[in-house]
Amino acid sequence: MIPLIAASVAEIAVLGAHCDDIAIGMGATLLTLARRRPGLRVHALVLSGGGTEREAEERAALADFCPGAALALTVLDIPDGRAPAHWDRIKNALAVFRVGCAPDLVFAPQRGDAHQDHRLLAELTPTEFRDHLVLGYEILKWETDTPRPTVFQPVSVDLAEEKARLLHKHYPSQTGRDWFDEAAFTGLSRLRGVQSRSRHAEAFVLDKAVIELGGN
Repeated sequence: MIPLIAASVAEIAVLGAHCDDIAIGMGATLLTLARRRPGLRVHALVLSGGGTEREAEERAALADFCPGAALALTVLDIPDGRAPAHWDRIKNALAVFRVGCAPDLVFAPQRGDAHQDHRLLAELTPTEFRDHLVLGYEILKWETDTPRPTVFQPVSVDLAEEKARLLHKHYPSQTGRDWFDEAAFTGLSRLRGVQSRSRHAEAFVLDKAVIELGGN
């Protein structure tokens, strides 16, 4: 396995269409970054759920997934499943969000996601974050849209299990879904671990990157 080692990461931007997308797609990665970099600055934008119990779930969840980090979270009230009809508002919200942060890394849904809300956000993210490394996370659900990822973040068994535990703790509104269980979450992370020669991993899709070879 050939490693891609990022320079010091002090600030990240994370984008989700719905409350729980970020935690499902990259919860273990958030735990890893926050623990390795005390004082990490995390700017988060979620498109839907504002003013509902889902926003309360999201705020409590991301606080636990980003221990010790400086977390700034904005939750909008775009109707679930209707993001394409609110293109202008989402585009404007992303522009405002972009001005308020200077991230070293950006995380968003991946472009091949079958859900229209996820896919729209994935398509709009690089129009605002034009000079950033954008990693597209995968969201486990019933659609058969699992991507062929190109970037992996290895995680330990304990971390994979902690992610699953925190998901169940903080998103009680979702626990009735037949795919929302520990076996599903740890099963996917184990598969990604096999593909990256580790016990568990979270995987990301990378559309474009610039590398510098033979630095000073």
